[in-house]
Amino acid sequence: MFPIRDHNPSGRVPYVTYALIAANILIFIANWHLQNDPRAQLNFYASYALVPSFISQGFGFEGFVTSLFLHGGVMHLAGNMLFLFIFGDNIEDELGHFRFALFYLSAGVGAGLVHYMSGPFSNVPTVGASGAIAGVMGGYLLLFPKARVDILLFLIIFIRVFPVPAWLMLMLWFGMQIFGGIGSDPNGGGVAYWAHAGGFLIGLALICPVWLRRGGPEFWQRSHGHPPHPETRYPHSITQIPRIPRR
Repeated sequence: MFPIRDHNPSGRVPYVTYALIAANILIFIANWHLQNDPRAQLNFYASYALVPSFISQGFGFEGFVTSLFLHGGVMHLAGNMLFLFIFGDNIEDELGHFRFALFYLSAGVGAGLVHYMSGPFSNVPTVGASGAIAGVMGGYLLLFPKARVDILLFLIIFIRVFPVPAWLMLMLWFGMQIFGGIGSDPNGGGVAYWAHAGGFLIGLALICPVWLRRGGPEFWQRSHGHPPHPETRYPHSITQIPRIPRR
């Protein structure tokens, strides 16, 4: 189950969102050759990934930023870029291009700090834009809680798209990060759950002044949690399973 699109069109071209997607893809392609050379890849990660034990020793701080543009595989990259594509344009529309770029980087660095604090002596390199994108998702929750998001659901042979309110999808995702973080080893590898959860909360905090300037709870009452413009409409179902009537 994962989101494939929202029904919330932006009012301007999201140049920064597109630039971030392009940068992540191009950097991944440029370093594709390292996939076949583990030693070179490890040296590359040592230089540009976020390694908590390095921070504890007083170096490697550039990893808080550079790690946001690195990914461990095609699916890692594709999943992150899909989430950024879905949610980034609307936050950029609200903040403007320059402020959105600062918002994105701030959420990413903040997520990295949370990850570092969860395991300051871990030697595992951390890469990925998901902490920054989690911040975008947190901001989206506050501004557009009832914007519809289409969820692609797989149940064996049953494939269907379901539109759900953004708050439901985002809170389920956030709950999964908390649950995963509680059961994870902070010094081991795998998913950086606390970076995701931290980035999400940082995004909420960073977007809160924007929400308050729009009236806070009164903004929700005026918009009813929906986008301030007509929603995009899509056909909801990708695959229809034929019904077999009872005889």
